[in-house]
Amino acid sequence: MSDDSGECAGSDGRVLDALFAVIESRKGGDPGASYTAKLLAEGAAAAAAKLGEEAVETVIAGVSEDETRLASESADLLYHLLVLWAARGLAPEVVWATLAARRGTSGLAEKAARGES
Repeated sequence: MSDDSGECAGSDGRVLDALFAVIESRKGGDPGASYTAKLLAEGAAAAAAKLGEEAVETVIAGVSEDETRLASESADLLYHLLVLWAARGLAPEVVWATLAARRGTSGLAEKAARGES
């Protein structure tokens, strides 16, 4: 992936922050010129529906397709998740902080604290 300067955004988690910045820059853009602007113009409900479609495609790839296809579907899923966050005004830093707060906590204990099974 390249940022607007044409430079590679990196091969670690920072690529998500760079991608989110590009998505944010498309807010209010021409839906006819940018897929991201089109998704954002359709609103959070449409972005969530598209995320659901991508999640199903990722699950299918995870079960029955090769790693290349899984990587591609995973990238699509992450992109559409970031679009949903942008549509809702949720900054990635809030999610990163939520994840950091859970570090060192058993997944089972964390789910039990939220009342999930």
